[in-house]
Amino acid sequence: MSGHNHGCCTPHNDGIFGERTELIFAVLSGFFLISGYLLQEFSGFDFIYALVPFLLSYFFGGFFTAKEAFEEISKGRFEIDFLMLVAAIGAAFLDKWAEGGLLLFLFSFGHALEHLAMDKAQKSIEALTKLAPRVAFKKIDGVFREVDLENLEVGDILRIRPNSTVPADSILVHGRTNINQAPITGESIPVDKEPIQNEGVDYKNITSIPDKHRAFAGTINGDATIEVKVVRKAEDSTLSRLIEMVQQAQDKKSPTQLLTDKFEKFYVPAVLILILILNLAFLVLDEPWSASFYRSMAALVAASPCALAISTPSAVLSGIARAAKGGVLFKGGKPLEDLGTLKTLAFDKTGTLTEGKPKLTDVILLNNSSEAELLSEVIALENTSNHPLAKAIVRDGSAKLPVEYQIPQLSASEAIQGKGISGHINGNQISIGNLELFEGEEQLDSKLVKRIRDLEKDGKTTMLVKSGGHFSGILGLMDEPRESAKPTLMRLRELGIKQMVMLTGDNQFVADAVAKEIGLTKAYGSLLPEEKVEKIRKLSSGKAKVAMVGDGVNDAPAMANSTVGIAMGAAGSDVALETADIALMADRLEVLPFAIGLSRKAHNIVKQNLWISLGVVALLLPATIFGWANIGVAVVFHEGSTLVVVLNALRLLGYKSE
Repeated sequence: MSGHNHGCCTPHNDGIFGERTELIFAVLSGFFLISGYLLQEFSGFDFIYALVPFLLSYFFGGFFTAKEAFEEISKGRFEIDFLMLVAAIGAAFLDKWAEGGLLLFLFSFGHALEHLAMDKAQKSIEALTKLAPRVAFKKIDGVFREVDLENLEVGDILRIRPNSTVPADSILVHGRTNINQAPITGESIPVDKEPIQNEGVDYKNITSIPDKHRAFAGTINGDATIEVKVVRKAEDSTLSRLIEMVQQAQDKKSPTQLLTDKFEKFYVPAVLILILILNLAFLVLDEPWSASFYRSMAALVAASPCALAISTPSAVLSGIARAAKGGVLFKGGKPLEDLGTLKTLAFDKTGTLTEGKPKLTDVILLNNSSEAELLSEVIALENTSNHPLAKAIVRDGSAKLPVEYQIPQLSASEAIQGKGISGHINGNQISIGNLELFEGEEQLDSKLVKRIRDLEKDGKTTMLVKSGGHFSGILGLMDEPRESAKPTLMRLRELGIKQMVMLTGDNQFVADAVAKEIGLTKAYGSLLPEEKVEKIRKLSSGKAKVAMVGDGVNDAPAMANSTVGIAMGAAGSDVALETADIALMADRLEVLPFAIGLSRKAHNIVKQNLWISLGVVALLLPATIFGWANIGVAVVFHEGSTLVVVLNALRLLGYKSE
């Protein structure tokens, strides 16, 4: 007798009544059982007239039980189905047809209800496979024609009609719309999308393309007709990867389930030994062997670990299904269970707690210079650089200039590695850079240095601007915290997270400034990837558990060394989907409390299920051994407890974050 997968086995959808066959057979078993009982007890007819409905009750109640039992025996395994069958036949052998029929009726009826309940959780996952359409409208020789998804290639142009589903991961090339990304990312509000203008973009490097141009397979177009260019084949889409990983996650057992499996390896043989001993009770007790055999069959039903076996898998399946619907991918039962028990979270800064895009926050004028003149010269020079800070200055500086303001012509420019950039405008030299670029110059007095240091203490990256022989301004840039960061951390604290730390490669001034603004416990700056790993190991020393939250790319080593690795914005990143234990499909930090809350709910339900399943066995087994409960009572409580733990687990499908 192996660990029974009661309730988890494949529902019998291939019968004469379709997916309801098992339930209908169980009802028929109950009908003929009652008929036989009434004929036996109240009709006065010979027993042969009651035997026919009893046999029919055995047939319908035992059909699927026998089918599963013999399938398992052919694989060299004993399952509870076989033992239930033996118990029912034993009851018939003792002329207790009604009790044997009751056993098979309740067992088959409980099986059918459990299959229907578990099927609900399974269908929540299978619903993902129905998100993508089967056909798409592909542009062929200038005309859009309907083709199967399998015939789509990278680079194909597709037309997507209003309120229809996006067939493949793609980039908008014509038309503006809003797209409902909830099926993939869990975002409740449709996201505005616009066509990409740069025809020379590298479509292979999808993550470098802004979200406003991208559309994921399985998402739903708004009220406008759009045209998109396919960037991934259907089988390689984010949706396909998500489906594959969710299905794989179902097979990855949680620590509690592994412990339960280990317990069953010792428990099941112990039960079989007990049943054998009870069969021999007539040797020491003043009773016939038939009474000992009946007691052993009742004890067998009472001791069967069906509810225990299904208690954890049912909760894991329901939890994974609910998480997927909310845009969170748990890659197995272990991260689902672990996330709800940890008290420490470590965050990367850039792109996780912050926007990941530097912004021009300060423009300080020096020596009576004008803001428009300063910014125009800076924009002219920084336009020649591909540095992220240069791009931020050009973008935000241009927004500050009057619309009609002319950017001056730059005659020459030179990048000075690690320090800044220099060039000439209208014969004047202009230089932009850090303090090292201007080291040793007389104009760089202590007051100016102090102003720059004060900005740096506030977490700003500073640049000094020198034009025409004098300093004309100071620029301050900062990767600003997400608007959702502070309220999310407050919510996490309410959920019982005691310690929230930041691990970043940025300098300590920047780390401290961001940590203070959003309410982190501690910030560690100037860390190399291997130093982040070392911090994670220190945080998780002893029995402490820690989760690392990042983008799943440069944080991969730290994630691998944490109890749980959590990647944000995984919908557009293959690397994040691969490296993380938990993937937040949307680039939204505020989903994290939902994931932790769901994990804790799942953990609590698993504990409740274990208490229910073990508690029923602890009460029922002595009751059957001492003759206080017969087979009928035992099977009612046995199937009842199994059904209760499945229904309790299904509550996770309706989980809502508080």
